[in-house]
Amino acid sequence: MTEPDTIKLLRECDAGIKTGIASIDDVLDYVSDSGFKQKLRNCKSEHVTMMNEIQSLLNQYQDDGKEPDALARGMSFIKTNVKLVLNESDQTIADLMTDGCNMGIKSLHKYLNQYQAADETAKDIAKRLIHLEENLNAGMQDYL
Repeated sequence: MTEPDTIKLLRECDAGIKTGIASIDDVLDYVSDSGFKQKLRNCKSEHVTMMNEIQSLLNQYQDDGKEPDALARGMSFIKTNVKLVLNESDQTIADLMTDGCNMGIKSLHKYLNQYQAADETAKDIAKRLIHLEENLNAGMQDYL
């Protein structure tokens, strides 16, 4: 049972991290504060590093990973663009990023509970990803 749960947890981490990277990409050009922009760039870099680590592990299991849900991604893109059209500000971007971080943290905790038989490496990645999202979330507070 360990291997199926490990693969499933890694897949969910893979989809979540791709969503996070895409979300950062969606807003990065709209950020006006240079410190805020740098925080997002740094976080994106950390996400990419973790994504590569996840992909490497998935490759060991001969698994292609998981793409983010297309409908959810599309709805997120629309929400982001509508909010930015109505109010293109760093505060709006921080609000959007906070919502995304909270959703990611919630989902990752759910998957950690759901796939309890996953190996410790996969669980560690999920926990590190949660920590990364928590740190980004905390970093948004100055811009809300």
